[in-house]
Amino acid sequence: MKRKTLVLPLTAALLAPLLAACGGSGESRAIVVGTTDQFVATEDAPAPLDPAYAYDTGAWNVLRQTVQTLMHVPRGSGQPVPEAAESCGFSDKVSESYRCKLREGLTFADGTPVTADDVKFSVERVLAIKSDNGTAALLANIDTVETQGDREVVFHLKTPDATFPYKLSTPVAGILSKDKYGAKELRDGFAIDGSGPYTMKTELDGDRVKKFVFTKNDRYKGDITLRNDRVELRPFDDSAGMDAALENDEIDMMARSMSQPQIKELTEQPKDGIELTEVPGLEIRYLAFNTKAASVDDKAVRQAMASVVDRGALVSEVYGPTAQPLYSLIPSSVTGHSTSFIDTYGEPDTSKAARILRNAGVKTPVKITLNYTTDHYGAETAKEFEALRGQLNATKLFDARIQGTEWSKFRPAQKRGDYAVYGLGWFPDYPDPDNYIAPFLDSDNFLNTPYVNQSVRDRLIPASRREADRTAATPVFEQIQKIVAKDVPILPLWQGKQYVAARDDVTGVEWALNTSSDLLLWELGRGTA
Repeated sequence: MKRKTLVLPLTAALLAPLLAACGGSGESRAIVVGTTDQFVATEDAPAPLDPAYAYDTGAWNVLRQTVQTLMHVPRGSGQPVPEAAESCGFSDKVSESYRCKLREGLTFADGTPVTADDVKFSVERVLAIKSDNGTAALLANIDTVETQGDREVVFHLKTPDATFPYKLSTPVAGILSKDKYGAKELRDGFAIDGSGPYTMKTELDGDRVKKFVFTKNDRYKGDITLRNDRVELRPFDDSAGMDAALENDEIDMMARSMSQPQIKELTEQPKDGIELTEVPGLEIRYLAFNTKAASVDDKAVRQAMASVVDRGALVSEVYGPTAQPLYSLIPSSVTGHSTSFIDTYGEPDTSKAARILRNAGVKTPVKITLNYTTDHYGAETAKEFEALRGQLNATKLFDARIQGTEWSKFRPAQKRGDYAVYGLGWFPDYPDPDNYIAPFLDSDNFLNTPYVNQSVRDRLIPASRREADRTAATPVFEQIQKIVAKDVPILPLWQGKQYVAARDDVTGVEWALNTSSDLLLWELGRGTA
């Protein structure tokens, strides 16, 4: 069968009964999923799968299969619902006290009971370790954790936070056994012990994972329905190798990340037995700045870059229809989106950039290095940075060079502040505008940036979280985005679409990757759609 499937959020309710009927569990042959995410334990990052450290999409997609959270975002997105919990909710009117009751009879995969003490231990452990990866920031608003018996836990927050249920749905809030994890130290290597829908084994090649094998956890109790008994996740060096494996029937599905040429080819020239599926996505890409680095510490340099980068040309040249220009941190499909950068700087204008630099007394050409990761976001990243270099150098205002580094070295160097300018992508932890603002501008943020705007950090972000109606927070988010456009600690570039390709006997593909790029392997089955 040859077809391209487009899945839109509005069709979710209509498709759910049909998909639920397809491809039940009980299959003896594992479903094999390919990914270009790399899983490496290094001296800088020896504990890549510890929930207190892991803060990238690839690692979270492993943890989601194995570690249970109190809440989770249901199929098709929407508000979080109880997962390990039987019930959860705010117990006050100002969103400062959040109470959860665990499901009865909940156990870890080894049969050890899961208790409220384990929940308390897991959350307090993240805050105690406070890794430099930025994970603890998601839970930093927790003041105290109180247990009431074996099944009830109450989170007392420092300030009101309507987004807290979303944060409890992320792997950083995963429930761990206090018998298997240290209270104040990370767990090195790739072992995971949890109560999630699968147990996991790994096949290693030195310090790299060659294959994850997820097997149905018969002791699992939660809100998730498994449609298979076993799934393998295999990392590939690049999308070309992953594509060849799919064509040769060595894998059943290509997840993230497919290349733009692959998507184009499967759209225009479908292949027998392979289906391309577009799913809603909320990924963004951006340049970020170490605002203390000598080459970019003057915000006039950053403003000049914002004045000349041509997002439309960049997207057209490198990504085609799989991306669209982005003019704020919050993408266009998320509440709170604005066009603050184009409102501030207009269309690309070299003369305007020259005037900004001249007025600030900055000598030209400004020498800068644009740093990017070679193996984390796909083959197009190098082409993207070549295009950015070309745009900047064409103005004669900049003397830009580019430098690519593999992710296992790039991320530690970025956190140390080794790079003045660097490119990153962001897949939201949860589909709320807060998660496009706080991870970059709040205390202990993901970027470990020296940039601080006290008004944003101390007044505007807390104000946005008080609004249970998230649309009511839009004016606050618009104000934050104006500040970002003025100071340019981050330069948004584009937002992307998501695609997966799979053999046509695999069902549930439409649900296997959600808007946050969470890989939901339990949705996959075999059958005839």
